[in-house]
Amino acid sequence: MNTNSERARREHNQMIFGIRALIEAIKSGQDIEAVYVQRGLTGALFNELRVLLKEAEITYQQVPVEKLNRITQKNHQGVIGMISPITYQKIEDIVPQIYEKGEVPLLLILDGITDVRNMGAIARTAECSGVNAIIVPVKGSAQINPDTIKTSAGALFNIPVCRHENLGKVVRYLQESGIQIVACTEKTNDYLYKVDFKGPTAIVMGSEEDGISSEIMRIADHLSKIPMSGTIGSLNVSVSAGVILYEAVRQRTV
Repeated sequence: MNTNSERARREHNQMIFGIRALIEAIKSGQDIEAVYVQRGLTGALFNELRVLLKEAEITYQQVPVEKLNRITQKNHQGVIGMISPITYQKIEDIVPQIYEKGEVPLLLILDGITDVRNMGAIARTAECSGVNAIIVPVKGSAQINPDTIKTSAGALFNIPVCRHENLGKVVRYLQESGIQIVACTEKTNDYLYKVDFKGPTAIVMGSEEDGISSEIMRIADHLSKIPMSGTIGSLNVSVSAGVILYEAVRQRTV
């Protein structure tokens, strides 16, 4: 059984403290999940870090120093970075590999899913249902941290996760690659059973609060919804993902 000190040591190993240390981590190609910067931080070294963060498309949050001190008692110099427990991949590399294997792509796009437990639960279902890759935005997505990994039952180690600055561009790339886009939304009269999931497909799930972005809704090939007969208006997004993914599995296995 892990002791509290062992658990704390393992968690600290996933953090980077200090500006220079984070600069070197980015230069070495580490996948950085999140960066917290002390509000009002200035200086030449921080400016160098800020340029690197922009080049690497890594967003950072400006926070009070008290928050940094709560995260760690180490000498953080106003900057803490979180190393991702997974290695992000590029969807432009994944799609050709799927076709080369002779497989029919089944992809999952998560637009604005920010809760780590929902993210983990969706990843677990995706891995079990044969999804080839999960695609998330750089901004506005749940962190992949120990809680996400635990909720996924380790599935996030077994399924490629792709991160992209613009999901609209991803959708257009997938369409150009012969993959239909199915947006799961309540803003349609068409049920998911009308969609033919046997062909190359990418399913889009949006957050329970904001749904799928208007851009993706506009360019999606199909809008589909899950039949609801109860008084509650919607399912949890991880449950919805399970329902629509296993409709795809059903069609592909009958």
